[in-house]
Amino acid sequence: MNEALPDVPEVRVVGLPQLTSGFDLVERLDLPMHLKVHGPLEPMGGEQLAQLSERINLKGRGGAGFPFHKKLRSVAEAAIRRGVRPVVVVNGSEDEPACRKDTVMINRAPHLILDGALLVAEALGARTLVIGVTRESTQRSMEAALAERGLTNRRGATIRARVQRNPVRMVTGAAASLVRSIDGGPAIPPGRKTSASQNGVGGAPTLLSNAETFAQLAIGARIGAERYGNTGLYDEPGTVMLTVSGAVARPMVIEAPTGVPLRYILQLAGAPPVPQGVLTGGYHGKWLDSATVNEAIVSRNSLDAVGGALGAGAILPISMNTCPLGESLRVAQWLAEESAGQCGPCYLGLPAAARGMEDILNGGGPAALEALKQVANAVKRRGACSHPDGSAMFLESTIKAFTDDLAAHVLGNGCGRPVEGVLPLFEGGQQPTGIPGGRPEQEQGASRQKIYVDWTLCRGHGLCADILPEVFQLGGDGFPTVAQAPVPRYAEAKALRAVRRCPALALRLEEDTRAAAPRQNLPAVREGGRRALGRGR
Repeated sequence: MNEALPDVPEVRVVGLPQLTSGFDLVERLDLPMHLKVHGPLEPMGGEQLAQLSERINLKGRGGAGFPFHKKLRSVAEAAIRRGVRPVVVVNGSEDEPACRKDTVMINRAPHLILDGALLVAEALGARTLVIGVTRESTQRSMEAALAERGLTNRRGATIRARVQRNPVRMVTGAAASLVRSIDGGPAIPPGRKTSASQNGVGGAPTLLSNAETFAQLAIGARIGAERYGNTGLYDEPGTVMLTVSGAVARPMVIEAPTGVPLRYILQLAGAPPVPQGVLTGGYHGKWLDSATVNEAIVSRNSLDAVGGALGAGAILPISMNTCPLGESLRVAQWLAEESAGQCGPCYLGLPAAARGMEDILNGGGPAALEALKQVANAVKRRGACSHPDGSAMFLESTIKAFTDDLAAHVLGNGCGRPVEGVLPLFEGGQQPTGIPGGRPEQEQGASRQKIYVDWTLCRGHGLCADILPEVFQLGGDGFPTVAQAPVPRYAEAKALRAVRRCPALALRLEEDTRAAAPRQNLPAVREGGRRALGRGR
């Protein structure tokens, strides 16, 4: 199985480096080396900076792709209208197992990110700068960079700067989660739609953007829009940072100009010559089938045009030797476990979607496929954050891209290929633990417990579905639709309560000794006339 990616994998460059300049000289550019490589940076006015961002067509590199110049002007207007100083936040929370480009930048070129952030702070008149991170390595590197510049969080400083450390969780990277944690709350979405540009940290207008975005701004401010536009496509100039993993000879982060063929990026990382499919944009992204991969080039618009997504820059090929639906099931189960547990589309919908995918693999037939489609459609645009939307997009893309394999599972006995686990996931759940604002240590990551139904005792009271709806649903006969299921760690207490309150004593909890074992694409096992969840992968 593919192990979790290191914080700083190998870095390669296609063409001339921009963001990665100096990486061939030292492992980390401290402030003196940073100035030798990139030179000094002159401050710019707010409108001048907005015009530069517009001319180089700078968009957020965290996944959403929002135009930076619009965000900059929105924050400036809100601050002037309300007569308050805005706040600048760098989002370095890279919490997806398949993404490392921001982590690489923070570890190796932290001052390039700070250049862009301080440029924005000066232009807006901000006096507070916060850098959100989730890893120990990024915290150390950024705190060292602040110290090298003499920036502190002490009162009276010209600009107060600090690092905010949050848990490694998928929802932590959402803008609303980061703002909430900076204000002292938990690092989860607040449950309502908010605009950081209007009402962010401490209620002040907040310019929050991805770490790579600030680094790109610093490059553009140094070399100018015309020279910046000489690299890449005319409508998406510059370079992009990509994390390539999955079925590759070695995972790596690649800086490449926009317009480079996707097949060249895959070849550089040692992907199969003819991949079965390529997941673009990460686990909130979309699959490209093998025929489309040769047509794709690296840019936001071009990938969108062929059904892919640039997203946060994660590229994951899989080989012809693995079951694509089984690989996607592993990701779907992980996405369900990453729920903040506070809104129905995440708390109930994503586990149901993962069960639907597993049902297809277990031979559930056309009814299972239709049920999965309905669940995926139901969770969209209804969550407290974008996690349900991205997860639904991933599932819908899976069943669209691998039609032959889907037919083999839905109409036949499966594709016959194993699940190799080539899509990286965090080992042993999420780290780090014990960080303020996150779940307690015992609630993080995947549980090793499974809950079982004893059909000789079950009388269909249905209390288990009321207490533990993320695991149990009742079928048309009034009985649970599963015989066994893994329990999300955040729901362990509820699972124990369901066991204790079952009137027929038909439930039991057991330690899953196979939790760390590779999943196999096995045929379904039936118990009591019902499909057993979790036996077939």
